[in-house]
Formats: sequence, C-alpha cells, structure tokens
Amino acid sequence: MNVIYPLAVPKGRRLVCEVCEAPAERMCTACTVTYYCGPVHQKADWGSIHEKICQLLIPLRTTMPFYNSEEERQHGLQQLQKRQKHLIEFCYTVAQKYLFEGRHEDAVPAALHSLRFRMNVHGLSSVELVPAYLLLAEASLGLGRIVQAEEYLSQARWTVLKSTDCSNATHSLLHRNLGLLYIAKENHEEARYHLANDIYFASCAFGTEDIRTSGGYFHLANVFHGLNKMGLADTLYTKVSEIWYTYLNDHYQALLQARSQQTDLLGKQFVNDTGLDEAQEAEAIQILTSILSIREPTSSKAPQKTVLVLKTLSILYYLMLECSKAKEYASRALSLTEEHLDVQEQSVIKELLNIISIEEEQPLT
Repeated sequence: MNVIYPLAVPKGRRLVCEVCEAPAERMCTACTVTYYCGPVHQKADWGSIHEKICQLLIPLRTTMPFYNSEEERQHGLQQLQKRQKHLIEFCYTVAQKYLFEGRHEDAVPAALHSLRFRMNVHGLSSVELVPAYLLLAEASLGLGRIVQAEEYLSQARWTVLKSTDCSNATHSLLHRNLGLLYIAKENHEEARYHLANDIYFASCAFGTEDIRTSGGYFHLANVFHGLNKMGLADTLYTKVSEIWYTYLNDHYQALLQARSQQTDLLGKQFVNDTGLDEAQEAEAIQILTSILSIREPTSSKAPQKTVLVLKTLSILYYLMLECSKAKEYASRALSLTEEHLDVQEQSVIKELLNIISIEEEQPLT
C-alpha cells in the first residue's frame, strides 16, 4: 500500500504532491520520501523522471547523519550539494529532451524537479532558476496553456531584470522562449524581435556558427516561412543545415582519422560519439527532420540543399550508433545525388554509405 495515513505523519509536517503541491495522500513506496495527491500525478511523475532518480532522492530528503567532527559535517554537506547539482542538470536535460521530442506533458515533472533543486541550491530569487522557468513555459506552450506559459515567462523575465550577472546564454534562452510565445499568439513582429535578440545573445555567448545559436535561426526561419517569405526562410534553413553539418562532420572525420591511425595503444575500438547530450541530439533530430520535410517536396529545384540535410541526418544517426536510420538517410541522399548532382558528390555519399554498411554488419563493441 502507498496510501499515507495521517496519524503516521509527524505533527506539524505538511506533505504535498510532487507535481502540483496539493495535500498528499500517497507516497512512493520505493523511496518513501516522495508524495503525491493521487495516482494520476504519481504515474505522471514516475513516467517522466521519478523512475530515473527515485533512489537518488533518499539521501537528499532524509535527515543528515550525526558526524563526529565539523570536518566530516562539511564534507557531508558538500556531497549533498554535489548530488543536488547533478540532479539539477540531469532533470533539466531530460525535460529538454522531452520537449524536442514533442512530449510536453512528460517534460513538466522533470522541469519541476530541476526548478526545486535549483531553489534549494541557489535560493528563491537566483538567476539560476531562469532555465527551469523557461522549460516550464515551453512545456505549457506545447500543451496550449498560453496563460500559464506567460506566468512562467514573467517570472523568468523579472528574475533576469533583478540580476546583475545574467549571462548572454540565459538572455538568449529567455528571448527564444518569448519568441515562441509570440509565435503561438501569432504576433509575428514581436516574435521576430525576440528571436533576433536570441540570435544576438547566443552569438555573443557561443559564436554565430555554433549549434547553440542555430535554434534561433531555425525558429526565425519558421516565422518567415509562415509569412510566406520563402527567400528569407530558405537562407536561414540553409544556414542551420550548414551549422549542424559542419559540427557533425567534424566529429565524423575525427573518428575516421583516429581509427585509421589506430592511436589507441590498448587496441580498443573507437566508439562513435556525437559530442552532444541526449537533449541536444533530440534537438538536432527535431530541427533537421523539420527542415527536411520542407526541403523534400521541392528537392528537384534545389537538390543540393536536400542532400545536405539528408547527409547531416545520416552522419548524426551513424554517430548515435543507429545504423539502420543512418543507412536510410544516406540511401535517400545517394538516390537524389545520382539523379541531379555530379559524380564527386556521389562518391562522398557512397563512401559514407559503405562505412555505415560495414559497421551495420560488424557493429562496434
């Protein structure tokens, strides 16, 4: 049984739901430190994030043990803070991944966890809370809850305004989410303003050709596409494709070079690596497949641009060790190349397809 009995709760202690903060009526029997208002929110939290962090919550939500010295106590506090910081980033990454996959309902509990851990570590008014507010705002937008999204964005904006040391990266995220809000409200002028600011601050933080800047270009391209300004949209989609291709191809070429040189003295095989976390991989897939869906219907007019996206997706999935998908996109790129492009481009795609096929038959261990 996971129902909470009132007499078992210490006097003066208020137990609240992990998801909605309503009075709790049940708890997780696996960790016994997490509470819910009912089975619906318990199931939602478990499917989103709780299954992944259940046991990690126990030392954070139980009384600290007695220490024999101040030195031991300080060490215990440091370890506790490290666990909280790890969970901040882990929950944040999981929530981001859900958003890029379109799983907005699942993103909410994970984002709430990230927000609460941030509050515990940084305080209630720290600028470190802003990324979590923005995740919750984006999830609310995806669920069609515009008023709730505006509330989270107002909280984020107010926190940024009060801060004297807000980073360019945080400013970028704030403007990106404000841009998404105004896209949802069909206010294209405000959307363009905020997305332009997103690109400016991201460029200051990471550079104009960085994958972390590409999201601003992509959303701005979507605005222009919606307004039927196809020339501007096309230019931005091309830029986004080129940024991701350059990034992933660099990792791909470095991997091939390392294997050819056999620099690993222990004789181990080199493992494919995108250099991205799970959320960034999900973002890459979401952005590139969206651009591909726009490119493919008119691929005969601009085959090179479609081939670029197909080739980028193929390399991405190859580095993610998903050879069947990598082969599918490479085959589609080769077919389009043979129909419209020159022999040199065909040879590049054939080489990629050959490498994928070899690894599909003899996967790395």
